[in-house]
Amino acid sequence: MKSVCVIGGGRYFGLHLIELLRDAGTAVTVVNRGTAAPPAGVAHVVADRDDEEGLRAALGRRTFDVVVDQVCYTPLQAALARRVFAGRTSRYVMTSTMEVYDPATSALVTPAAPGTPVTEDSLDPATWPVDGGPAGHDASRLPAGAVPYAEDKRRAEAVLARESSFAFVAVRSAHVLGVRARDFTGRLGHYVERILAGRPIAVHRDPFPTSFTNDEEIAGLLFRVAASDHVGAVNACSHGPLDVIGLCEAIGERAGRRPVYRVVEPGEAASPFSFDRHYAMDNGLAVRLGLPLSATADWLPDAVAATLVHLKAA
Repeated sequence: MKSVCVIGGGRYFGLHLIELLRDAGTAVTVVNRGTAAPPAGVAHVVADRDDEEGLRAALGRRTFDVVVDQVCYTPLQAALARRVFAGRTSRYVMTSTMEVYDPATSALVTPAAPGTPVTEDSLDPATWPVDGGPAGHDASRLPAGAVPYAEDKRRAEAVLARESSFAFVAVRSAHVLGVRARDFTGRLGHYVERILAGRPIAVHRDPFPTSFTNDEEIAGLLFRVAASDHVGAVNACSHGPLDVIGLCEAIGERAGRRPVYRVVEPGEAASPFSFDRHYAMDNGLAVRLGLPLSATADWLPDAVAATLVHLKAA
């Protein structure tokens, strides 16, 4: 691939992806609203992705071998992108999420058997319903925030998987923890701060494991997927799912503190990575595709160390 357009990507693993592409000799164009300047050596198109005519005008006659969409959150955005990039690219990669598999977010998601990792074919975006009928221009015009994050992501995948003029890939990312860059979500920091302070961590009585990746790994995987010929969904997660207790024990070991837990009552909210349902992902397809994956246990201490440094500097 000689030219890649990255929509968003101004921070965290998106920024690392842009640097990987640039350093590989790819002509990179970043599209954003101008809130963050891209790295040196990268072209910058300032446009609001939600403004169809403005985006068309800003892109001009540019074409790309691949588009990587880091910030597609709704079916409306997906439908707009499908129209604008028709004829501009032959390949479209969307950064999606493992939350599409969460059975708590839709009655249409079939719960996985505990202990059985979820595979890509358990959720087919080409057949997922989009309000208003077949995924298309009118069907995707849903107001922002009308449905939860996970359902919006499923519907965005559905729009791009159907009737697009380009090949479509959905990279379903696990929870991303920061090794190279600071985790802006603050979820790992939540655990580190509480463990350091000796404050209890809210957990379910029998928490299920979940899937993780890190910022360097997911950036490298997106880079490889963009250059591949794979079409369809692919799960992106490190080897070795981990439950919240295992996560806290690893943090405690690195921080030199013993975690304290509080079991929540049924229906009570728990901490961010405590789950009372199973939807950890299977990464067998990514392995067969030769995508770069590591073991959670190998990099988690580095993520904790990085978080400790960020907290001390704050």
